[in-house]
Amino acid sequence: MSIYVDLNSDMGEGFGKYTSGHDFELLDYVTSANIACGWHAGDPLIMQKTVQNALTKGVSVGSHPGYPDLLSFGRRHMDITPQEAAAYTLYQTGALEAFAKAAGGNLQHVKLHGAFYNTASVDERLASAIIDALLSYHPRLILLGLSGSPLLALAHARGMRVAHEVFADRGYNDDATLVPRSLPGAMIHDPKIALERVKRMVLEKKVETVTGKTIEIQADSICVHGDNPQAVAFVESIRLELEKSGIKVQNLDSFI
Repeated sequence: MSIYVDLNSDMGEGFGKYTSGHDFELLDYVTSANIACGWHAGDPLIMQKTVQNALTKGVSVGSHPGYPDLLSFGRRHMDITPQEAAAYTLYQTGALEAFAKAAGGNLQHVKLHGAFYNTASVDERLASAIIDALLSYHPRLILLGLSGSPLLALAHARGMRVAHEVFADRGYNDDATLVPRSLPGAMIHDPKIALERVKRMVLEKKVETVTGKTIEIQADSICVHGDNPQAVAFVESIRLELEKSGIKVQNLDSFI
């Protein structure tokens, strides 16, 4: 039986004249792009250009909605209501889809960003509102989220297509949540260790946590970050190693 996995990256996370990451080069290796929608990063021109570049290179596009928090890049917790969570998601997703349609493409998925992602993954009130909003807007969209999270369990139960996301360079807690960036063990800095962890997550459905415990995990999509000088070579090596192991690297829409 064939094993499939998607490679995704957060993109378009500049603002005005400020740029971030190596988006254009990464598009040669990833299969899905999560594009910032202007609230934690991005602006209309960056959104338009990133969508066009992704579609030109055959990479599927998705919205990457965050909190309205440019100053902290969407990484601060905000106390919002379920109604606000739903509206924030729809507002940003609709804006990104406009650029996708104008470029002759379609939206494949939605992946929340930063603190919005982390909170909605475990807060069932916010999760339920977001799911209801997306089902009313575009029921065939794929919801890409933290592997094993209540958000994805609830979305699946409601009939949404879901994709379980794992991270190549992040540490895991024993409950399969990510180690906060402020704590030791949050980031995996050694590319060789990260690569072995990725292969194990895909092939064995297991990962070692920050405490040394081995837990079960589902890997439909691997998030790779493009905000360091070694990012492109690292992503290239991940894709080549996955394919050498007989894993088919394809966009989510082809197997979810």
